Amino acid sequence: MNEQTAVNNYYQKVLDTILPETISAKAQKEFDDFVVKLKSVGVHIIVVDDTLDTDTPDAIFPNNWISFHENGTVALYPMFAENRRLERREDVLDLLEDNGFVINNLVDYTSAEEEQIFLEGTGSIVLDRVNQKAYCALSPRADEDLFIEFCEDFEYTPVIFNASQTINGQRKAIYHTNVMMCIGDAFAVVCLDCIDDKSERKNVVSHLKQDGKEIIAITENQVCNFAGNMLQVKGANNKSYLVMSQTAYNSLTKNQIEILKKYTGILTSSLDTIEACGGGSARCMMAEVFLPRE
Repeated sequence: MNEQTAVNNYYQKVLDTILPETISAKAQKEFDDFVVKLKSVGVHIIVVDDTLDTDTPDAIFPNNWISFHENGTVALYPMFAENRRLERREDVLDLLEDNGFVINNLVDYTSAEEEQIFLEGTGSIVLDRVNQKAYCALSPRADEDLFIEFCEDFEYTPVIFNASQTINGQRKAIYHTNVMMCIGDAFAVVCLDCIDDKSERKNVVSHLKQDGKEIIAITENQVCNFAGNMLQVKGANNKSYLVMSQTAYNSLTKNQIEILKKYTGILTSSLDTIEACGGGSARCMMAEVFLPRE
């Protein structure tokens, strides 16, 4: 568990009845099993080993510090927790280039950290890359002005809203947009109940419908089970899969699953330990690479 992120990530739990070594071994097994499952359906995976010389408990969630774009641009993001800033590593870019990806340009927003301004990558921003729209729930980890700057730089239409959930009887800001929203090619999984402002909710729905997305509304309880934290990926023979944890899948209704299966395959993996200690799930563990090939 990362104490620096727990201040506004309400999904983390302290597993103090289990030895740290046991937790670490369980998390490692969940990670490795997840990789095997993705590879088994033909998803191209590049696994990066963490370094032992830095204290980076959340390095398992790379999508927050980096994003990759079809024009060969890489974006680096300012992180809320100081120990998460250590996750940014140049050798990751070298590894991608070694794998035949082309990097033409680097857009670096990290200097915003000096002013305590944050925007945590595709955790804070949910991208509809086809329709060039970017959705962002404002929070201590998602600054409005910096988000608009990102949208201007990458030519995305910004869709801004506030998202909250009830914690101990109080409405608290959801720390990352991607825990309550996932956009697929023809559908969107979103917790509309988290958007308290009716006009903001209406605006989000309007944008999604405008782009032909079927909306699958999930509940706040399903959000707590990581049902918003999904990512659609491409496997063998161009077949798509919606990737989620087993916990997320188990929280979905039969009807929700049937709607999703109209559009995509579903791939699940058990991530119980990672979800409990890290407060993130399947989507957070994947930084999707859209860079051009050599």
